[in-house]
Amino acid sequence: MDLHFTSAAATPDERAAVDALLGRRLDGLDGANARAQRHLLLPALQSVQERIGWISAGAVNYIGTRLSVPPAEIFGVATFYALLATTPREPIVAHVCDDIACTPAGAERICTQLEAAGATFYRSPCLGLCDRAPAALITKSGTSPSALQVAPADAGSVIRALSDDGGSRRQPTHLGGTRRTLLSRAGRVDPASLDEYRAAGGYAALARAFELGPKGVIAEVTAAKLLGRGGAAFPAGAKMQAVADAPGAPHYLVCNADESEPGTFKDRVLLEDDPFALIEAMTIAAYAIDSPQGFVYLRGEYPLAAQRIERAMEGARTAGLLGTNILERGFDFDIELRRGAGAYICGEETALFNSIEGKRGEPRNKPPFPAQAGLFAKPTLINNVETLANLLPILRDGGAAYAAIGTPQSTGTRLFSLSGAVADPGLYEVPHGMVLRELIELAGGVAGKRPLQAILLGGAAGVFLSPQALDLRLTFEDARAAGATLGSGVVMLFDDRADLEQTVLRIARFFREESCGQCVPCRVGTVRQEEALARRDVTLLPEIAAVMRDASICGLGQTAASVVASARTNLGVFGAHA
Repeated sequence: MDLHFTSAAATPDERAAVDALLGRRLDGLDGANARAQRHLLLPALQSVQERIGWISAGAVNYIGTRLSVPPAEIFGVATFYALLATTPREPIVAHVCDDIACTPAGAERICTQLEAAGATFYRSPCLGLCDRAPAALITKSGTSPSALQVAPADAGSVIRALSDDGGSRRQPTHLGGTRRTLLSRAGRVDPASLDEYRAAGGYAALARAFELGPKGVIAEVTAAKLLGRGGAAFPAGAKMQAVADAPGAPHYLVCNADESEPGTFKDRVLLEDDPFALIEAMTIAAYAIDSPQGFVYLRGEYPLAAQRIERAMEGARTAGLLGTNILERGFDFDIELRRGAGAYICGEETALFNSIEGKRGEPRNKPPFPAQAGLFAKPTLINNVETLANLLPILRDGGAAYAAIGTPQSTGTRLFSLSGAVADPGLYEVPHGMVLRELIELAGGVAGKRPLQAILLGGAAGVFLSPQALDLRLTFEDARAAGATLGSGVVMLFDDRADLEQTVLRIARFFREESCGQCVPCRVGTVRQEEALARRDVTLLPEIAAVMRDASICGLGQTAASVVASARTNLGVFGAHA
């Protein structure tokens, strides 16, 4: 950090941006009590970014004064996130995705045309709009900051948006499947209308939860044998019980909506198309674990989801469904939305906690686990959007009925994000146990009936499969037996025109860029892996993979080599695995 930070002063606009966020909450507080509000640091930085377009030394100093946090620490947080800028930027900025779904769809052509036109833009990792690739995100700073998702994008639409002329917005996500349970209201019920949500069965599950009591709710979730839908597949009932039994108060509930896995967009659709369902589900989970406060940590690249969940929370509070004495049952619970700022690592649960607490989003060592010491060092239940959404059918229909869907070990339905070279990209809900081939056929098969070259299953942290694996049953147990993973539900197709070497290199670059750098195995290993692939020297790849897998602090480093190894083993890309 430059020495000019020591004397730089905030402008009136910067002070106004900070004060608008912090309000009077900090007035009159001494240093220790002000520092206790450090969890407001990231929102304060975002407020300045949205008003001014970047975060200056003066703004950092003013935030430090208000929160009693050293400027050097604030600067360390500000530089951690890709969507925050500590150098001047244009008031309207384009982020053009050049990740594995958008590049085959023409992202490079868009970038070339934007460069030729002299437009200012930034290359971006996956924006969660893979079903409508290529995609761009336009952010506008000022007194009325806004963000616009453009998908499918072209150079013309991006330039129009940069000229503040609008540009084309994204097309809606195609929804399909054979058993639409979580998607039963999506696209059919106005996401802004609480009345329509309740008319479509909304809040029946919460009423049932109050009848059962906290122990009864956990018993139903346990009977349902619900496994987490974020990739780790931990039993949801056991996780809930551990937090409910943990000593210490308060208990916190966190919804992990930082969906940043390339190829994944299922949680975005649930938040945009059925936001009241998440609020109801979080209220049920909070009731079960005796939590007065919940947080939704939403990735910063989802502006429409942020608008709709905020509006839904306001509607629920007005109707007495959030806040004090919910449904006159003597239960108090409220939710706060926290937006991420462009950091894939914050999808890791403990990195997410650090981000909310106003620290760099770096993972913590475990133990202790979140059930014992999570957010603010208190017992915390953290689940992703899809996992929480499953509480509604479980409570509405009963755990046994839910467990009868799918297979004995993989119960219920699953959301799969289909993209790439598929005829009808979109979000599909099917029972566990459907064969991969059937799911792809449900989405129209390979676009243009071209030969299929590869399938990426589970996302960037998943595995590549060859067409010979199309008879794989989509269950946790079958995927595990095949050396694969369902991960975050990504199914991305690559036809015979795809350059798989470049795709693998882009994934390697993704992990290198997204590594937080805290631990040596990941910080160095992701760099060495990308370098080895770039020079086609694969001799050390197995050793690099082993070190990252065995010694990295979190799942990013532990899985950063999985897709590379699977591409070599299953597809012969970069040579067969030694």
